[in-house]
Amino acid sequence: MEALPGTHSTRLYLTVWSGLLVLTIAEVILAYMALSVGLMLTLLISFSLLKTALIVAYFMHLRFEKLSLTLTLIPALVICIILLFIFFPDSLRLLELRR
Repeated sequence: MEALPGTHSTRLYLTVWSGLLVLTIAEVILAYMALSVGLMLTLLISFSLLKTALIVAYFMHLRFEKLSLTLTLIPALVICIILLFIFFPDSLRLLELRR
């Protein structure tokens, strides 16, 4: 059965969900492996970013939106990252207070 224009098949969403499941299983397996901290963090962050991109693109339907809508989210992302870097040094100060 052909999907109507503007709708998307269940098969597409099941494929994306399967990919997310495989990435999650890979993250869990990776957590039990004896790797260097730097390599493990790099792999885990890469997997997480890939999972985030899949979720945003398919389950939040941004892949099917106009480019202008997607581009409006970039300033919000930049603000969140800037706020993260503003408040991160404060967490290090709190860590020193515990000593």
